[in-house]
Formats: sequence, C-alpha cells, structure tokens
Amino acid sequence: MKKTHPFLLLLFGVLAVLLLLPIAVTVMYSFFSPEEIRGFMDRRNQYRDAFMEIKLIPRMISLDQYETILIHDTSILHYYMNSLSYAALVITGQMIIIPALAYALSRYEFPFRDLINFVLIILFLLPFQVTMVSNVLTLRSLGLMNTRWAIILPEIASPFYVFLLRQYMVAIPGDMFEAAQMDGAGPVYCYWTIAIPVSVPILSAAAALSFADCWNLVEQPLAYLTSRQDLYPLSLVFNQLTQKSTGTEFAGAALYLIPALCVYLFFQDDIISGIQLTELK
Repeated sequence: MKKTHPFLLLLFGVLAVLLLLPIAVTVMYSFFSPEEIRGFMDRRNQYRDAFMEIKLIPRMISLDQYETILIHDTSILHYYMNSLSYAALVITGQMIIIPALAYALSRYEFPFRDLINFVLIILFLLPFQVTMVSNVLTLRSLGLMNTRWAIILPEIASPFYVFLLRQYMVAIPGDMFEAAQMDGAGPVYCYWTIAIPVSVPILSAAAALSFADCWNLVEQPLAYLTSRQDLYPLSLVFNQLTQKSTGTEFAGAALYLIPALCVYLFFQDDIISGIQLTELK
C-alpha cells in the first residue's frame, strides 16, 4: 500500500482540527454554568468586531444547562422532539416506498419508464424555491397545510433517493434474478431476497443522508407551517431561541449534534461504499 506523504497528513490533520474546533467548543461550553455563559455572551456582544476569545476552563463544571433544558424550560426539548419525529417518520416512509420504486424502475420494462427516469433527474436538480409554490398549492388543496404531514409527505417522495437507489440496483447482475426465477421465484421474492440484501450499503447511505436533510429542515417549515410555530423543528427555531442568551444555548446545540453524529458514526462505512456506486462483482 502506498504511504501518504507526511505533508498531506499534516495538512489533513490541521483541517480536521479546524473543522472539529467549533464542535469541541460547543460541547465544552455546555458544561459552563448558565450564569457564566450569559456573562460571556454579554461581553461578546459588546465587542462584535473583536476576535472572540475562547474560554478553555469553566470556573466550575456544571450540568445546569442540561437540567434547565430537560426539566425546567422544555421549549428546546419540544422542538427537539419535533425534529426527531419528522426524521423518524420520513425515513420509515422512504424505506417502505423508495426501494420498491427504484426496483421497478431498474428491473422492468414498461411504457414511459425512460421518461420517468428523466423527470426524476430534473426534479432532484431543481431547487426547493422552484417547486415550493406548486407544493403549497397541492398541500392546500389536500387540506394538509399547517400539519405535520405537510413536512413528512413531500420528503417521503424525494426524487433524489429514488434516483440514487435506482442507479445502484441497475448495477446488480441480472444473472442473480434469472437464477432465482428459474427456481420459481416471483418478483416479490426476488425483491426481498436479492435486491434488498444486495442494496444494504446504498440503503444505509440513503437513510443517513435523508436523516441529515430532515434534521436540518428550514425552508419547508417556513413555507408549510406558517401558522403552526409549535410544529417547527429545532433547526428552524434554534437561532430565534438564542438571539437573547438564556445561558442554555450551548447545551441545546450539543444535544442537537448528538443524533446526527451518532447516525454518521453508525453508517460511515455504508455512506462511503454506497455513494461510490461501485460495480458489483
């Protein structure tokens, strides 16, 4: 195996430190007392143009920020649970619907199949702002505006993940399906025993990427939940909650990081192998 040049190792190490520094500072500040954080933020607001100092050691390690969020003032926890519910329901719906759609588009010939594939490419290339008006009109006609389903249903039908899984399933050797069909296997059996097991890496990668999308929703809640701020995810209201320092913003940010970090650590190998879309042997 070819060794990496020491200069590249040093460069990558420096970049890793710079990228991880905000996360480390956020977690570290979450163990400061709320009073110390409020004082620190007030001083920072008085000198906005100056370089922000980094306090490495608190006067006393404290869990008061977490106690406030989880027990006393549960507003952040309420929006946190909204984010978790959106992510869980969207990913569950996608895992039921999208693999079946991708399997049909990759293995069967039917009228307008190529047109559907072309439309999928166009749809996932379009930014949300382009399709927002049509989505709002559709949701309004269905009576789903200002409900949780206004966030969940459009995300379940995400064209990007249909295209991603379809591209992966196209590369599955047809001999595997033909051998199963010669033994009397039907389409459903081939789907569950061949297509799904072989596609586990891309399914895991898609689930991780979809979780990141759902966890960081901003435009969709603003457009679809105009009169139901209580249904907002934490990603949308966190900035509003921290405009005036309450002393708990760093604990809230640390809690916000935990699910995304856990998902990435759990699926990191699948994300790398799935996104590569390597040819199956």
